[in-house]
Amino acid sequence: MSGTIYSIIPPIITLLMVVLTRRVLLSLGVGIVSSAFVLHANILMNDGVGAWLQEILLTIWVSIKAVFVADGAVNTWNVYIILFLLILGIITAFISISGGSRAFGEWAQKKVKTRTGAQLLAAVLGIIIFIDDYFNALAVGQVSRPITDRNKVSRAKLAYIIDSTSAPICVVSPISSWGAYIIAIIAPILATHGVAEYSPLSAFIQIIPMNLYVVVAILMVIAVAVFNLNIGSMKVHEDRVMTTGEVTDPEKPVLGELKQELPQSEKGSVGDLVWPILALVVGTVGSLFWTGYKASEGNVTIISVLENTDVTGSLLYGGLFGFIVTLILFLIQVYAKNAIDVKLLPKGIIEGIKSMLPAIYILLFAWVIVDLIGQLETGKYLAGIVEKSNLNIAFLPVILFVVAGIMAFATGTSWGTFGMMLPIAGDIAAASDINLLLPALAAVLAGSVFGDHCSPISDTTILSSTGAGSHLIDHVMTQLPYAIISAIIAGIGYVVLGLTGSALLGLITTLVIFIIFVITVKNIQKA
Repeated sequence: MSGTIYSIIPPIITLLMVVLTRRVLLSLGVGIVSSAFVLHANILMNDGVGAWLQEILLTIWVSIKAVFVADGAVNTWNVYIILFLLILGIITAFISISGGSRAFGEWAQKKVKTRTGAQLLAAVLGIIIFIDDYFNALAVGQVSRPITDRNKVSRAKLAYIIDSTSAPICVVSPISSWGAYIIAIIAPILATHGVAEYSPLSAFIQIIPMNLYVVVAILMVIAVAVFNLNIGSMKVHEDRVMTTGEVTDPEKPVLGELKQELPQSEKGSVGDLVWPILALVVGTVGSLFWTGYKASEGNVTIISVLENTDVTGSLLYGGLFGFIVTLILFLIQVYAKNAIDVKLLPKGIIEGIKSMLPAIYILLFAWVIVDLIGQLETGKYLAGIVEKSNLNIAFLPVILFVVAGIMAFATGTSWGTFGMMLPIAGDIAAASDINLLLPALAAVLAGSVFGDHCSPISDTTILSSTGAGSHLIDHVMTQLPYAIISAIIAGIGYVVLGLTGSALLGLITTLVIFIIFVITVKNIQKA
């Protein structure tokens, strides 16, 4: 059943379950089992139920094992992310114990006095922390949460701001883990089709203004913050926080939130929050460049460094550095200021770890289902539809945008979609009109980010919820309308780009429609 129309059944079942039940682990569990069912349906028909069930259990076990062990070695990518999340939870707990969160919230209340200002601050942080989306989602959440909480901004909106600035800014930044990965894919595409008028880096830079979804998504975040555009279920969350002060739905568990109130030092300062976060940033960014430099050969450039960097290893090293600084500040509170008891040390560690367990459980399930969907070759099937179809070349960009979006949505991975769809887009453009090569590649990148934004099994979606301290499904359902509207606007822009062959006209069209949308919604809300 791999690589056939049946391969899209498990992703559809999972996504429907998520929407209908709002129970993430149950939905992912059903998706895992249904993936294994479809993967081995031929065994049921040939060898009977017993052999079928045995193969299903074996397949699920192998996929679970692959989360931790791959190719006979530890799967450091996944293990390091889990360790980083645990360390981040511990850092958060000790920042709270040391009084850093309280002090920073009080300071921020004096400096950032409006809800708009709090949202814009989170958006700006999301834009300027562009090295990696994982780090962006978690670091921006740590800094912004005390400020948005104090200014009565719902956690769902904070998660939306984080998610809609992390991946979009990383996918257009050449100095990021995403940029390096994409440039590495573009290079052989250009070489294969004999394109010599621009280098992979210059091609990437030319693609940036053609990434229409990213343009709209980032502008949408700013418009939502400035004009308080609350669409769909986002209005429910924003109305609740304004009337009750509850930043989350009290009946739902949230990701990355301390389960128990911990004692807080009354002598804590803003530095007790700022220094650990700064150490986290410096440690992670420094590790990214160091690991990339060590792995680079020949002529070392920034791009080659980022292309070869160990992203998750760098997150772990940065997390450890941040934890050391946090621990030092905690001990200062204990012994120098006599503000708290050293016996809080084990309690802080335990509560910090517990705060991250729900997010880790969801990630584990998501990784398993992504592995099974990969075995089903769902992405390959969707890509094959595009490759074999007789497309009107004018509609190539918008069709690639839609297909990449569906693929990323179904598989939960934008990077996997890049790897699958970019070469196919290059082949189709080269065979029809080489002038559409860059727009086609841009459309794939844009669609991949759009699908990733909508997918509840995407790790960036899960980590954005974790960073914001939001319930995952609340984040998915509140972000969905904004992502779909942004995609529709970008889609129209891609139609114009394809029909006219002008990237500038496509961008102008997109911006004009976006402005009309914002003015319309703003006037409707005022009425």
